[in-house]
Amino acid sequence: MKLDIKAAAVDLTPSFKTYIEEKLLSLAKFVKEFDETGSADIRLEISRSAKHRTGDVFWAAADLRLPKQILRAETEASDARLAVDEIRKKLHLEIEKYRTRFVKPRREKKK
Repeated sequence: MKLDIKAAAVDLTPSFKTYIEEKLLSLAKFVKEFDETGSADIRLEISRSAKHRTGDVFWAAADLRLPKQILRAETEASDARLAVDEIRKKLHLEIEKYRTRFVKPRREKKK
């Protein structure tokens, strides 16, 4: 799985980039069964929200491209790392929904 990060008005330090990679690339184990061709990738966009006048509010959005669908998650948080954590949780839930929709359940036949 490939990760593409776009940061606007946020300092993308090496430690923050490593944190993002650890969090989001850990989702690879959940999508490896769907990713036959190596085409699954995550595109993350993180920035400061312009909607709020007081304090820092960070907005994050991620697209996880899978063979039959694009899964999307968006969130706002008071810290950039909290926004990344929330994105990971939401993408994990979307992957579970995708799994139940496109993967046939395995059933054992009784004799």
